[in-house]
Amino acid sequence: MAEKDDKYRAPALEKGLDIIELLASHGEGLTQGELAKALERSPSEIYRMLSTLVRRGYVIRSLSGDRYSLSLKMFSISQRHPPIGRVIETALPLMRAITRKAWQSCHMGMESNGDVVIVASAESPGNWGLALKTGTVVGLWNTGTGRVLAAFRSDEDVEDLISQHRRAVGEPELDRADFDGHILRIRTIGYEKMPSATTIGVTNIAFPIFGPSGHAAAALSCPFLERVDDLEVPSLDETVEMYGALAQQLTQIYGGKLPETATRA
Repeated sequence: MAEKDDKYRAPALEKGLDIIELLASHGEGLTQGELAKALERSPSEIYRMLSTLVRRGYVIRSLSGDRYSLSLKMFSISQRHPPIGRVIETALPLMRAITRKAWQSCHMGMESNGDVVIVASAESPGNWGLALKTGTVVGLWNTGTGRVLAAFRSDEDVEDLISQHRRAVGEPELDRADFDGHILRIRTIGYEKMPSATTIGVTNIAFPIFGPSGHAAAALSCPFLERVDDLEVPSLDETVEMYGALAQQLTQIYGGKLPETATRA
């Protein structure tokens, strides 16, 4: 596998990306010599790459001409296709595909100013199912989506989230000890699986979709309904595995990374 990867490498592109990533960590800029030393490249290699990056507008030179720093071009490009919008746009067909396999609905939730909002929804293919409408505001401490979004944040961010949160319709008052217990458990196993705190007979499954910072940028959830008729559909454990795999795929699409504490059970 390593030999195959080496076969398709693009050394010039990698050198350019190395320069961009290094400059991103040095807002004050670096000289050509500093770049060459840090990247263990020859000054001539760095000069050729810098000339191209400057010409294309990704890197700018200081007024004195001896230091190089990133321009705002990459930021401008990123704004043409916001990452959250890209994740939702890419996620929806994948969410619809998994509902056809699992025969269960699928939702994506995000936090906005303390509210937990459903930003994407895909219904199950059967005659019946439980689906939340896009735009629905759900609870923070009594839903799988809310708990997962809180679990994969710093303790300080959790405090801010709780202070900003306005209780959703039907959401009970916060039992802080109970909530902290759920967060600790979710951080340990990597996801939430819980009897619904709002509807009888539903098992809520929720997985984090991680952003580049390692925090949960969104949560992928499934309100699992067990069938008792003759239709053979995936079991609860199989559904957990399917949705967990999709959450990891969406994390990769978002450019996210798994925190060290997140494991898969």
